Amino acid sequence: MRWMQKAVVLACVCGPFTLAPAVPCHAESITLGDVATDAKLYFTAPLRWDAADWMYFGGTIAVVAASHAFDTDVRRHFAARGSAALNGADPNSIRDAIPAAATFAATWLYANLSDDSAGRVEAYTMLEAAGFSTITAEALKYAAGRERPDQTTDENAWRSGGSSFPSLHSTAAFAIGTVLAESGGDDFRWVRRFLGYGMAGATTYLRLHGNQHWLSDTVAGAAVGVATARFTMNRREVRAHAWQVSVQPAQGGGVALLVHRDLP
Repeated sequence: MRWMQKAVVLACVCGPFTLAPAVPCHAESITLGDVATDAKLYFTAPLRWDAADWMYFGGTIAVVAASHAFDTDVRRHFAARGSAALNGADPNSIRDAIPAAATFAATWLYANLSDDSAGRVEAYTMLEAAGFSTITAEALKYAAGRERPDQTTDENAWRSGGSSFPSLHSTAAFAIGTVLAESGGDDFRWVRRFLGYGMAGATTYLRLHGNQHWLSDTVAGAAVGVATARFTMNRREVRAHAWQVSVQPAQGGGVALLVHRDLP
């Protein structure tokens, strides 16, 4: 339990937990400089947390810890009373990654076919969220070393060289799904949330059904993914409002429209 608590703490230190409302984005692309700045701010975000952020942090720890109490029961449900083979095989890894990958691909393809700059930025935001959350999840896997439920029946097999905590599939799915769910206008918000969170939830179900993860692995993965998506969306809003426009007199009696970017 001690190692799980350490891993949970790390899982939650992944970005701001406040989600700003989606706004029209004036930038048609995200540069490498934007990504570098976002990465710096992402991995140092806890240094700037306020009281509300720390409250969300504590709540997330409590939820993941509570789900740990049901790890064995959920495994028994999906593993047919513990009769599943303990061979560590994961034959459905690629299959379970397809929903998230398809969501990103569909967003990017539609944005380019319709020449929608906001859609392209949404796709870039999905990719950034998936990338940052994947790095976080992989670091946690190394730190936790938890064995998967298809390797052991002991839900407390931490620091055993495993790669169960957190679920990378759930992490990426919730990162991409949250961006889809909370982007765009409010006219079709319920449709976006149904598709985004539905895809992420279905991915998580597949990982549990296949006996590849404990319940708390998927809950922690969802927390990392959602928090990372919220961070990248907040950064997208900052970039959208970073364009400053001013009018100054020009030579010959006209006026000059000056546009500059103020970041981060």
